Amino acid sequence: MKRFQSLKAIRIATLLFPPLALVLLWRSSEVTMRRKIVGTFYIPIFAILYVATILFFLYFELGIDFLEWRGGYIPAITFSKTVPDYARLERSRAEQPKSPSTTNTNTSAKPYWTGFRGPNCDGVYAQAPIATNWPKEGLPKIWRQPIGGGYSSFSIAENRVYTIEQRRDDEVVTAYDVPTGREVWAHKWQAKFGESIGGEGPRATPTYSDGKIYALGGRGEFRCLESATGKLVWKHDIIIENAGEVLTYGIAASPLVVDDKVIVTTGGAKERSVIAYNKNTGAVIWHSQSGTESYTSPTLVTLAGHTQILNVSYSKVMGLATNDGKLLWEYPWRVLSEQTPIAQPILCGTNRIVMSGGYGTGCMALEIGSTGDALSPRMLWKNKNLKNKFTSSVFWSGFIYGLDEDILVCLDANTGERKWKDGRYGYGQVLLAVNPQTHDAHLIVLTGSGELTLVKADPEKFHELAKFQAIEGKTWNYPAIADGKIFVRNAAEMACYDIAPHDAK
Repeated sequence: MKRFQSLKAIRIATLLFPPLALVLLWRSSEVTMRRKIVGTFYIPIFAILYVATILFFLYFELGIDFLEWRGGYIPAITFSKTVPDYARLERSRAEQPKSPSTTNTNTSAKPYWTGFRGPNCDGVYAQAPIATNWPKEGLPKIWRQPIGGGYSSFSIAENRVYTIEQRRDDEVVTAYDVPTGREVWAHKWQAKFGESIGGEGPRATPTYSDGKIYALGGRGEFRCLESATGKLVWKHDIIIENAGEVLTYGIAASPLVVDDKVIVTTGGAKERSVIAYNKNTGAVIWHSQSGTESYTSPTLVTLAGHTQILNVSYSKVMGLATNDGKLLWEYPWRVLSEQTPIAQPILCGTNRIVMSGGYGTGCMALEIGSTGDALSPRMLWKNKNLKNKFTSSVFWSGFIYGLDEDILVCLDANTGERKWKDGRYGYGQVLLAVNPQTHDAHLIVLTGSGELTLVKADPEKFHELAKFQAIEGKTWNYPAIADGKIFVRNAAEMACYDIAPHDAK
């Protein structure tokens, strides 16, 4: 009995205060007890320290980079990082046919997915039904090939798909033929943005409008190009010209086209933080606000009957008039741990938005009221049930679906109540596909490891329907979908899959 009590005391001391356990162990006369303590506690500790020492030596002394940030609080250990293989990329493009594209770019159909997160920047695809009975091996692959670095998504128009990528020391705006993936044109300039967590490459998604592409580089080079040829129309350095600020993880807010204007955010002082350029000439139409902006893209919304630009800065969310940039309303919004907002506001009906942030921040619902031309926001609810870190949620039929850090959740948009939380998808991206005929809805989740997943948009329960590996490696880029095809990419490869129903082909 005494032996048992002595052993128990040493085990408790081992867990609570290891140095005390060493003293007790030294004074103990029982060899068996010593072996048990050493075997159950100290050998694993020494093994961990030994492995950590080896990893430290490999990383800092030999320069072997095996750490990759996947979105959590600690990096993952991998010996296959998701970085562009420029030699493979160059071989791939050299092997592609050199003949002019036979694709008809003058299609009569109006372009649909023309910018970041679709036609309304809300992550909703409602152009046509999608296949919901995916084959076990996954959706039919149309093409898959290497790509340059960066976190841009795609815009789709004229039977071409447009993006921006890093190729060695150049930022390159590229146009690809939708049916074949063949590179149609590439417009480049010398620039490179990079940081230790996300890596190198531009972040913002190009925007298409009326035969032109508006592309923004990671350090502020802003260019308007002809969509058919890639020829330069006009350009600005939005950071230098407006005394702006390149954020820690680069410029990520995509350009917004409103009527004859294209709007970007700079973080500049003296009312030059949000700039509206003439989309045809590049001339400045108006400038508004001062101070640090965010990674969130400005969007065009109608709240309380007023069409406006919804913009998120480092410290607040606001509505701006489209014609002159005048401030219509504002409300404080901060992400904890001194982080900068990334997630897009979620439009929930005619006069409500929901904000969300990671790092323990949570979410908040605002209602925008109006009295004549005056707009005023008020908070409806606030909780920690949804923490979008660098993804954005979607809204459908009274409910919000999104990633709470890396787990999919469903919230009641009216109350903030959590309906369910299930399925780990890494720090990926969520898209909502709505059948325009039946109004059924499904979530398409591109996981943080490159899997495409189909989940029923059902507030009553979590129901994953299908999953397959679409691309390999860390995947933070937002997917794009148009005309029954879904496009995915990361910093190493891109792919196109057929997502149209078989009976609709």
